[in-house]
Amino acid sequence: MFCFFAEDTGIFGDNQFTNAVGSHTAEDGSDLSNYLQKLFRVLALRERGEFPAFLQAFPYVNGGLFEKDYPVPQFSAKSRKLILECGALNWKAINPDIFGSMIQAVVHDEQRSHMGMHYTSVVNIMKVMEPLFLNELQEELEKAAGNEGKLVKLLDRLYHLRIFDPACGSGNFLIIAYKELCRLEIAIFRELQTLNAKWKTAQSGIRLTQFYGIELDDFAHETAKLSLWLAEHQMNMAFREVFGDAKPTLPLQSGGNIVCGNATRLDWATVCPKDPAHETYILGNPPYLGSKVQEKSHKEDMANVFNQVKNYKDLDYIACWFYKSAKYIEKNQSKFAFVTTNSICQGNQVAMLWPEMDSLKKEIYFAHSSFKWTNNAKGNAGVTCAIIGMRSLSNEPKLLFTSGIAKVVKNINPYLASGNNIIISRRTTPISIFPKMDLGNMPIDNGNLIFSSEEKNSLESKYPILSGFFKKLWLFGNSRGSHQM
Repeated sequence: MFCFFAEDTGIFGDNQFTNAVGSHTAEDGSDLSNYLQKLFRVLALRERGEFPAFLQAFPYVNGGLFEKDYPVPQFSAKSRKLILECGALNWKAINPDIFGSMIQAVVHDEQRSHMGMHYTSVVNIMKVMEPLFLNELQEELEKAAGNEGKLVKLLDRLYHLRIFDPACGSGNFLIIAYKELCRLEIAIFRELQTLNAKWKTAQSGIRLTQFYGIELDDFAHETAKLSLWLAEHQMNMAFREVFGDAKPTLPLQSGGNIVCGNATRLDWATVCPKDPAHETYILGNPPYLGSKVQEKSHKEDMANVFNQVKNYKDLDYIACWFYKSAKYIEKNQSKFAFVTTNSICQGNQVAMLWPEMDSLKKEIYFAHSSFKWTNNAKGNAGVTCAIIGMRSLSNEPKLLFTSGIAKVVKNINPYLASGNNIIISRRTTPISIFPKMDLGNMPIDNGNLIFSSEEKNSLESKYPILSGFFKKLWLFGNSRGSHQM
């Protein structure tokens, strides 16, 4: 993917990779694997005298992208033809969204559900990032207009920001954050140029090393690093278009601090060290996994995170990220925000999770109330989400978004409503004369206990004794307003 992108964006020569594959490999694909192994090795070497001239013609890439030798699959005539057809596409305007979509497309549905992979669209990413830090930076830019000192100070602030996604997947949050900060940097330089001629030339000072991530899946982890390199080159080109110059893309520099590992087990401070000289913003879309679908490994992760909490076992898996984030930002002014299943703000989970947040002196300072999950990838996750941003206790205003409309409120409670932090705890006895309900209506049977009207009628005709066991199930929110039994 890097080679396709490189030959369409000036990193390599025009169509250099595709033409080389077409010219130096057999049509049956039998030697393509060996050719790619040699090429990838060359791209990692400054000195490559022992290799043929057509391989030495490729530039030195470095950056760790081709540092390790991975096994290359064997190719057939058909797969070689597909490589050449991909090379004929225009990769110049590639959108980072494609990588998240590809992850979902190639990972088996069952595995995707197991890993909690819910690819996040740019629209939803912006719902997280804007109130978390982008809006504040934009307001600071507007206030600094016409003042060189304030603009330089804002630049310095950008260069000391750190963005940390402890469930980064293929890197969408980090990529979009990087691009948005670069666009803000360009706007600052443009303003500076109107004030002082010394700013005639400008190069980006934002580095990929400001971006941190943890990802369990190795393929997604490698994709995140690659995506950040592509995003860096895109923004270098944007700088060149505006200012006529940009820092060179090659050799690649460090591709961000992306660690492959289990975020529930790692010490986050070893991945993204705490430093009072840097502002750190934690964000992302961690895996959800309700308590009824967690496997043994997830329950062990939960026990590890909540080892000092008594009542946690019915929490969704994502609660691990809330708790660890709250612990991470203790005694500092860092903030965090996650896309989350809205179930942690409903029912029994509220009384389990949010008193812990309160004990750590953390508060919700912005939230998007429940919305239906959508993205551009195949097989959207069928969940209702919320977005929750948290910080240490403060008297600053709080924003509650409902259907996209923001309202300034004094407090956002754990139910994502404006009001005091009143929590309704679980009761073991009813408060009325109604009989006790042991378990509510919860779709955890994989649909095996839900029958259509036709199925119900057929079973009752065969087994009349079953007629007393069917109850009507209303599917609220169904676009057709129908119901099932």
